[in-house]
Amino acid sequence: MNAADVGVLAGAVALIAFLAWCLFGPKRTSEAELKGGVQEIGIMVKGGYAPDVIRVRQGVPVRLVFDRQEGGDCTSRVVFPDFQLAAPLPAFATTPVEFTPDKAAGSASPAG
Repeated sequence: MNAADVGVLAGAVALIAFLAWCLFGPKRTSEAELKGGVQEIGIMVKGGYAPDVIRVRQGVPVRLVFDRQEGGDCTSRVVFPDFQLAAPLPAFATTPVEFTPDKAAGSASPAG
């Protein structure tokens, strides 16, 4: 192996480590704010969700305000399988999604 091969190999290892950290690293957790008896939080949708983990209290109504800043198909719908809930997210629009969590749940996912 010459110096160029070592450089390419080191770059590839660094890129793989960075991608693994992005996909499997720590998630940003945010708590919804209680407003008039409803837990509310804004979520930006642009290549993913920000914040990507939200904590809410069980039994208290939740309003998730999705601000979708893209037009791709993958984020055109959000799905909450644990609550049998799905909602369309129009491109470049703000969309509130309301429900009352009646149990502890896993996660939501884009429908794409």
